[in-house]
Amino acid sequence: MADTSINIRRIIVYGIVWVVAAAWLFPLVVVILNSLRTAEEIAQTSMIGWPRVWAWGNYTQAWDTYCIAQTCSGIRPYMLNSALVTIPATLISTLLGAVAGYAVSLWRFRGDSWIYGIVTIGIFLPQQMRLLPWTLVLRDLGLTNTLAGLVMIHTIQGMSFTTLFCRNYYVSIPADLMKAAKIDGAGFFRIFWRIVLPLSPPILIVTVIWQFTHIWNEFLYGVTFTTGTQQPVTAALIALATSVADVPQHGIQSAAVVVAALPTLLVYLFGGRYFVRGLTAGAVK
Repeated sequence: MADTSINIRRIIVYGIVWVVAAAWLFPLVVVILNSLRTAEEIAQTSMIGWPRVWAWGNYTQAWDTYCIAQTCSGIRPYMLNSALVTIPATLISTLLGAVAGYAVSLWRFRGDSWIYGIVTIGIFLPQQMRLLPWTLVLRDLGLTNTLAGLVMIHTIQGMSFTTLFCRNYYVSIPADLMKAAKIDGAGFFRIFWRIVLPLSPPILIVTVIWQFTHIWNEFLYGVTFTTGTQQPVTAALIALATSVADVPQHGIQSAAVVVAALPTLLVYLFGGRYFVRGLTAGAVK
């Protein structure tokens, strides 16, 4: 009887997991299938269906010929914009967060707890509260409607997450190791580069994946602080979705959505297991 009850519970748990997974994956499956259907087929049937004819040309048009906000160059330039913002912001915020996390966890000084609290409080502030301050900062620095402005925003705000992750990881490094390095005459940056950084790959992978995904998918700042050809792909997709045409091009629009989501999907596909390993190694306690 005990084995039977255990099997029933397992079946129920697996059933719930499969239902939740199907609910999460269903929109993605619909978008992928629609990206391979023609606009005429979708108009004649429905938004949910298997392609009768595989319209691979939707991806070509979505990439370099479809008109977005009267600019007929597809999503290619907007994908480049997102890459030019995401890659440097991810790398810089990860490096600065690693240094800050190291400073407040292993190189203790007066007021370090206050500094750590001020840095990480940014995690809990709603994004809407930051729009006006960032508007004033970008205006005064002459970075309004520029990719450099978005890089600065995501770098500074990303430090809240990267500092939190790195700090929680670095506190597990033995204090005796730090003392021995200081006795040997090593200073702040030498200890960081020679001792702390070589021990950091698990948490750095976590922060890179986290930051890359968050910045690439971010919409609010992109649509608020940039316009036209300076927008990242997430903001451009809104203009694509609201474009007016005689026949709605749902197939091409779905292809554009799939292409825009592909970088983050690939990051999780190839780095997801390292993300989990990094978290369990000390990023979250």
